[in-house]
Amino acid sequence: VQLVESGGGLVQAGDSLRLACAASGRRFSNIVMGWFRQAPGKERDFVADLRLSGGSVRYADSVKGRFTISRDNAKNTVYLQMNTLKPEDTAVYFCATKPLWTMTWDYWGQGTQVTVSS
Repeated sequence: VQLVESGGGLVQAGDSLRLACAASGRRFSNIVMGWFRQAPGKERDFVADLRLSGGSVRYADSVKGRFTISRDNAKNTVYLQMNTLKPEDTAVYFCATKPLWTMTWDYWGQGTQVTVSS
């Protein structure tokens, strides 16, 4: 299984970015795709996830109303649309996947840096 993130960059507060996670090697069904982030000196935190069967989504409270997770099944790609970015959103963003019936995220991407300047 391979996950490749893209779309990170340096933006100003209030700007938007869209991250993409292209998945290969795992059937794009009965799995959960998620986004996490890790700021310097901090633990990796949950941002959002999407159940590909049924489409239910979850968000961290800190990003609700600003971030949207979505998918393109034809491209085996999951997106994270990030609007109204804040300096505290600065982190390395990671894509991850797990089977629907497990608690453990078993495959991770390499991460993409998002930097929001004030």
